[in-house]
Amino acid sequence: MYHYLESGLRGVWLVNGYRWHDTDYGPGLSIADPEGLHRAIGRWVAGKPKRLSGAEFRFLRKELELSQRSLGGYLGADEQAVARWERGVTKVPRWADRFARALWREHAEGNARIRELVERLNAADKRRAGRLRLRLRAGEWRAAA
Repeated sequence: MYHYLESGLRGVWLVNGYRWHDTDYGPGLSIADPEGLHRAIGRWVAGKPKRLSGAEFRFLRKELELSQRSLGGYLGADEQAVARWERGVTKVPRWADRFARALWREHAEGNARIRELVERLNAADKRRAGRLRLRLRAGEWRAAA
């Protein structure tokens, strides 16, 4: 068995699907379908019943190809909060845990609804709050231009 520490998680062991070979620089390791391997690890992490550890949270973030700042932006948290969660300085809050799992599942399944919704909400937060002008037209209230 091979202890797959490259994932950043301590509890991942490969029973098969890897091969040792000689290179000009010493022994080398080849892993069959590394993307599929990471999807399988992600499914396990996202489906586990306990709260995510910092390393598991980091694994999902990296699989989403998001920086700490970007994920923090989605979560409404700053980059330093995400860094503290990932290092285990503070626990990953339940709401951030659930959101990271949902965002990863969406990513893995090829569905971008959650990300689009959060991006729209974040864009709305950045707009200046002005006056809401409403107009009644054909029996329905709508925002006036």
